[in-house]
Amino acid sequence: MNNSKSTNFVRIKNIFESISNEYDFMNDLMTFRNHSKWKKEIAEIAIASSPKRILDIATGTGDIAINLSKINGSKIEGVDISGNMLKIAHKKINELKIDNINLKTCEAENLVFNDNHFDIISIGYGVRNFSNLDKGLSESYRVLKKDGKLIILETSVPENPIIKFLYTLITRIYIPIIAFIFSGKTKAYIYLLDSTKNFPPKNKFIEMLYKTGFKKVETRRKLYGASTIYIVSK
Repeated sequence: MNNSKSTNFVRIKNIFESISNEYDFMNDLMTFRNHSKWKKEIAEIAIASSPKRILDIATGTGDIAINLSKINGSKIEGVDISGNMLKIAHKKINELKIDNINLKTCEAENLVFNDNHFDIISIGYGVRNFSNLDKGLSESYRVLKKDGKLIILETSVPENPIIKFLYTLITRIYIPIIAFIFSGKTKAYIYLLDSTKNFPPKNKFIEMLYKTGFKKVETRRKLYGASTIYIVSK
């Protein structure tokens, strides 16, 4: 990892370490509680493949992994760069008495798993914070089995001009205000908002997925385009 990428990785890690305690609550406020519904949809998509081995990258506080754990016969590996996020995920998993989720600290760009290992890989609100997007996608491709599915939930900028204007008001005014009121960590959330603006637009991101080697890209627009679910196959 070169110096610029290393610096970016440390910065992202520190941000998530600092906001872990209020992360779930802030997600409720920022998505008007829709994120929980979209994370459940990821499990609904995955179950059609009857997966046994599942990887949840950027698992954070564990919501997607917990939803996926309900798939009969499944074993979930949840990885994240933030130890503080994983502590909260551990607590949730223990309280729910779930025994088919294993959590570990791991970078998306350097996955500690064998080639062609997983039936399903999920990434919820994580790809835009990869320190190296191309490398992260390539690693997901490497560890995914042939005909396996990668399911990504990520923020996106709406294409409709009116919705885009409302989205801009929300991200420039509403979210910084609630971040200041409820967390006091406005700079951290402004960085995350900027990462959304800097993330490739949908068509460009789809091109990157195809370039990595994935095929059969399907998209599902959420909240008028403020988030998107990408479903791709290897």
